[in-house]
Amino acid sequence: MHDEAELRERVLRAAANKMPLCIRGGGGKDFYGRHCDGELLDVSGHRGIVSYEPSELVITARAGTPLAEIEALLARNGQLLPFEPPHFGPNATLGGMVAAGLSGPRRPWGGSARDAVLGVKLLNGRGEVLRFGGQVMKNVAGYDLSRLMAGALGTLGVLLEVSLKVLPRPAEERTRVFELGAEAAAARQIEWGRLPLSLSGTLYHAGRLHVRLCGSGQGVQAALDRLGGDEIAESPWLAAREQTLPFFQGEGTLWRISLPAAAPALNLPGEILTEWGGALRWLRTDLPAETLRRRVSAMGGHATLFRGHDGRGEVFQPLAPAMLALHQRLKLALDPHAIFNPGRLYEGL
Repeated sequence: MHDEAELRERVLRAAANKMPLCIRGGGGKDFYGRHCDGELLDVSGHRGIVSYEPSELVITARAGTPLAEIEALLARNGQLLPFEPPHFGPNATLGGMVAAGLSGPRRPWGGSARDAVLGVKLLNGRGEVLRFGGQVMKNVAGYDLSRLMAGALGTLGVLLEVSLKVLPRPAEERTRVFELGAEAAAARQIEWGRLPLSLSGTLYHAGRLHVRLCGSGQGVQAALDRLGGDEIAESPWLAAREQTLPFFQGEGTLWRISLPAAAPALNLPGEILTEWGGALRWLRTDLPAETLRRRVSAMGGHATLFRGHDGRGEVFQPLAPAMLALHQRLKLALDPHAIFNPGRLYEGL
């Protein structure tokens, strides 16, 4: 669908008939979250840059705009999306990026996808077109509902437009690799996280710690002189972002585990890859979900069933009753007929 009026008409018809809709952009993140039962609402045709002024560090585009198109435009102007969002396929869209709320290797240092959202234009479950936030960095009074769309997986409405904060592309980017055991690598990352270094990515797997530094040429060189390590011919950051590294191609269930960076080793069976200075841990394991989540929760984190599931069970960390009630009230306010991506986040939402 290309036209906003056409999308609105489709939503009004679905609301009148209590017909669930499964919102879809490029489809590259269909695997993420629970299964959606309903009629397909293809929004990939609602595309195009609405406004972009490089000096203002803000871009606004329709939600169906290809993410690659946006990143190419930013690159031509020496800018980037600071949270380095994964595409997971060639057809990724701006709306899908926000709905999934996922961030890449730069996230701890460049902020999250949610942090970058300044405003949205949303079609709610009553067929109303609403605007939240804006197109500047300091303009929000009260509740910032625009950022609630990041990670909502389309359960609150149809994104029509999104305004994002962008940043200048660093002048220099270098990667070093260190041969270290898991304990030593964890200690190094904690130590380096306390220092004024121009870090923008860490990745540890199978005895190798990759570290990326970005910034001014002088700052990056000073950090390299301090850290040491070996130069590498090909950096792993794009492959890590898009999960094309051999680790991600393996068989079995893949868990995405968020923990405090200084949390100790999980000590669970399976193969692990660590990013974000230790705060993001990918685990391939056959452990029951309840056992794994109990361990992760005790360490102050949460676990998401990322790949290798049928989409029917709970994928995300179960919510506390008070938090679930808050989600339900928000869903009722924006989607009173429960037509948008029902059950995609949690059963009953």
